[in-house]
Amino acid sequence: MKKICLIFSVLFCTSAFALSVDVNEPATIKADKIEYNVKSETIKTVGKTEITNKSGQKMTLVDSYISKGGKDVSGSDIQIWLGKNVYMESDNIVRQGDTTTAYDALFTACKNCDSFGEAWEITAARAKHELDEKMLYFYNMAFWVYDIPVMWLPYFSMPDPSVKHKTGLLMPNLGSTNKMGTQINLPLYIYLSDTHDMTVTFSYLTKENPLLQLNHRLNAPHSEFRTTGSFTHNREGENRWHLFNNDIIELGDNARATVFLARASDKTYLQKYGFYSGQPYLDSGARLELFGQSGYVVADAHIFQELRKYSNTRALPSGNILPNIRGTYQTDPFFSETYATFTGDVLGIEGDGVASQRLIGEARVISPWTLWGGNRITASLATRYDVYNFDNTTMVDGTVYSGLKTRFLPSGYLEWGLPMFKAGNTWTNVIEPRARLTVMRHISDNEFAANNDSVGALLSDLTLFSNNRFSGLDLWENGTFADYGVRFATFDSRGRTFETFLGQTYDFTTRPNTDINSGFYNGASDYVGRLAYNNMRWLNMYSTFRLDRNNFGLRHVETNARLYKSKNFINVGHIWSKQFANVLVQEETINEIAGGIGLALTDRLSLRWNSVYNMTDTRFQNHNGTLYYEHPCYYLSLGYKRDNAIKGDYVGNTTFQFRFGISVEGKHY
Repeated sequence: MKKICLIFSVLFCTSAFALSVDVNEPATIKADKIEYNVKSETIKTVGKTEITNKSGQKMTLVDSYISKGGKDVSGSDIQIWLGKNVYMESDNIVRQGDTTTAYDALFTACKNCDSFGEAWEITAARAKHELDEKMLYFYNMAFWVYDIPVMWLPYFSMPDPSVKHKTGLLMPNLGSTNKMGTQINLPLYIYLSDTHDMTVTFSYLTKENPLLQLNHRLNAPHSEFRTTGSFTHNREGENRWHLFNNDIIELGDNARATVFLARASDKTYLQKYGFYSGQPYLDSGARLELFGQSGYVVADAHIFQELRKYSNTRALPSGNILPNIRGTYQTDPFFSETYATFTGDVLGIEGDGVASQRLIGEARVISPWTLWGGNRITASLATRYDVYNFDNTTMVDGTVYSGLKTRFLPSGYLEWGLPMFKAGNTWTNVIEPRARLTVMRHISDNEFAANNDSVGALLSDLTLFSNNRFSGLDLWENGTFADYGVRFATFDSRGRTFETFLGQTYDFTTRPNTDINSGFYNGASDYVGRLAYNNMRWLNMYSTFRLDRNNFGLRHVETNARLYKSKNFINVGHIWSKQFANVLVQEETINEIAGGIGLALTDRLSLRWNSVYNMTDTRFQNHNGTLYYEHPCYYLSLGYKRDNAIKGDYVGNTTFQFRFGISVEGKHY
């Protein structure tokens, strides 16, 4: 019989297919024979029937019955297409109201994804779809991978493909460590709203007590809140935990507040349970930022938790910062390009019976000029006044001091540079000599505290031509010095660039006591420089170095290189630094190499690997890698991690991690 095509825009405006077909879209019915009962407003079809809604979802069945409004539907030999690859079939289907039941059902989100078979399928003696709940329930189900049965469950449920968020269990994942045995992670996703959710994970460990993990997310208007944490009561009877929190609140166009928290029960918990990312300490506190067109103010407070094995040396500041307030304002140009900046800084440090407070105010005028022949001259004058209140604080000369100290620190510099260009047919060359003379007031060493915000000086190419070569504001340069160097760069129209720099600093006055490894001396310093190359196709390399001032022997070098092609890459980093005997450092040369690779083995299979190798100790610091497979219908990964650190009750760890999940329309389950 000739097929008949009718559009029932009124009758089917409230109808729906099983499995989340849109109930508010009109449908088209094609069948060998269609019977419409005007009195009961029902439809009966004979033979093969095809129903398609406006969004393109399609159902085919044989000998169907559709009640008034589409509330009840029945038929046999059902096939339902809910998306390009989302498919369900059943020998018999019955729909009553919002409940659709399919018998001898098959469900997959991988229909026709692979030419050699379906990636995964779920078969069930009975499958039920609750439209109001938007949930799928499978009874006596089997999970198949490429036609091979891999799992049977008496009951299984999952959200239907239309659901973006749904409370429920996520796919478990497995891990194994040499210290705590096999770890089975059972994550529970909790949906609170479209902008608020959390994941609670229960972890069972064969050699340790269970672990509870939390990941909480909340997005509010102009703000976001993120919290992660964990807790366990271990077999030694100890409560061990960690809590990380970061909240950002926008307070209009010109203000922002940040609250951050990072605490752990002890120094080794993060490493032992796999939450450690190399941080030397944990930082908790709050920050308020105010923005203006020409100014910026930030007020913050910090409470630290030390994670390093050794911390109380002059090289590491100690104590909590309560508070730190910094403000900067820049004026419009007075004339030409001359402008002024005003800076204020308030800092309070407390900890271990030691406290100090400081107030710093600085005004600086900067006047850059471009003169004949391309000569660039920059002149600057600054005045700074410091007020310190010390309480039981160790000074640089080793004495312990309590009381008030002040200092007036005028300074100025004159800088010259002359960039010279030469354009060729292919490459453009630039050579730029540069020099700066800085004059500062010379004061005695014991005006400085040993452990405020300064950790000493370390000579590098970035240290030259800076207003303060020390890290922090407490230590002062103390006198007159000159910086000088020359930069050469060349580049072409294809974007390829090469750059090199070599420079040195010279102190005309006696420096304060400085770590002998820093590269600074009375008189001429060591030489510092850098090399950089980028061909914009497969190589990007950057290296900084320091050479001995007397014999040009290598004192320090750091190199990073990236070789890449499409999705494949190799990263290499190396640091070598010659150390001298000193009470503040270990008596050994630092020699360490780090490497990483990324390989796209196929369009779906990729490998990532990273390692850090200590060549001084001839051992790996750590290494980790992940083999990841991303299929349109599922994903899986196998990870490996080895940490050779030794600290407290933590003595290295080897971890294996396996993850697997199914995908439906791009969403992971």
